[in-house]
Amino acid sequence: MKILGLDSSGIVASVALVEDDVLLAEYTVNYKKTHSQTLLPMLDELVRMTELDLNTVDAIAVAAGPGSFTGLRIGSATAKGLGLALDKPLIAVPTVEALAYNLYDTTGLICPIMDARRSQVYTGIYQYEAHKLTIVQEQMAVPITELLEQLGELKKPATFLGDGVPVFRDVIARTMKTAYSFAPAHLNKQRAGAVAALGARCYEDYLTGGPLGNRVQTAREHTPEYLRMSQAERERAKREGQIS
Repeated sequence: MKILGLDSSGIVASVALVEDDVLLAEYTVNYKKTHSQTLLPMLDELVRMTELDLNTVDAIAVAAGPGSFTGLRIGSATAKGLGLALDKPLIAVPTVEALAYNLYDTTGLICPIMDARRSQVYTGIYQYEAHKLTIVQEQMAVPITELLEQLGELKKPATFLGDGVPVFRDVIARTMKTAYSFAPAHLNKQRAGAVAALGARCYEDYLTGGPLGNRVQTAREHTPEYLRMSQAERERAKREGQIS
């Protein structure tokens, strides 16, 4: 099984290729460029370095949201274009779940946090049971204070990761009453390797009728999951009196 992974949901751009249980290549950049400038050149370089025939890929896994509206659209458009051109299925991998997958078999709770502005985070709560990532709380967009309250009620150690950590580190330190830690630099941001590896699990379930198989979809079906309205949509809704 050969899965191509794409992630441009946050400040990091990343592409990867996983074949069976082997990460053949991963190209990740987190430095001063927009994803529209980086994602396709990174993919081209990965294809060149691995001598990959894209027609041999079984499916394309893409970080499907939540995250940056622009980044998600770029990743989605790239994945859809490849899927349509190659006639390959897409695998919609939840962004924060893929982040949690970076910390394989970590004990306690795993809490990815992405800065969603206005003191909110895109997040979810996860833990490993019998070497499998399980969902304690589905991904959501909530105030950081609400997330920390939920973690306090669970009364378990937690590991934080994601681009929300530097933004909310002080709030976490002031608020958390249970043990917590922060993931190290090489594991604390989006990685397409995790998207592809988790996508491979989904594709296996798709072939065998497992629970994650419903994440596999056609390129035409795929749309990102934003979780909340964009700034432009909120402003329009305010003008039309739909929200206060």
